[in-house]
Amino acid sequence: MNYVDGYVIAVPTAQREAYRQLAQDVSVVFKDHGALKVVECWGDDVPEGKVTSFSMAVQRKPDESVVFSWIVWPSRQVRDVGMKAAMEDPRMKQYPAHMIFDGQRMIFGGFQVIVDA
Repeated sequence: MNYVDGYVIAVPTAQREAYRQLAQDVSVVFKDHGALKVVECWGDDVPEGKVTSFSMAVQRKPDESVVFSWIVWPSRQVRDVGMKAAMEDPRMKQYPAHMIFDGQRMIFGGFQVIVDA
């Protein structure tokens, strides 16, 4: 089964198009290094929680939106090699560390696919 890197971030709502373009650009880098698919989703119906929620998890500010994204890889092994290569790819250097969003509030992880229906 495939392997998935997933992440959730808060992006300034006014920066939606800039983020979309950034995501489009870096998706090419990930795919060039073995990713099968890159999906970026802009929050449209993201309820506030009382105990936990996407907004709470990324400490979303009133002028921000939640972005939920994932990268599909053929395997963990391909991901480990491909992610390292993507992060070292010269094309990624054009994006400053702070980019458009606060990376310190990013939630991310790698996941084994157990159902793909």
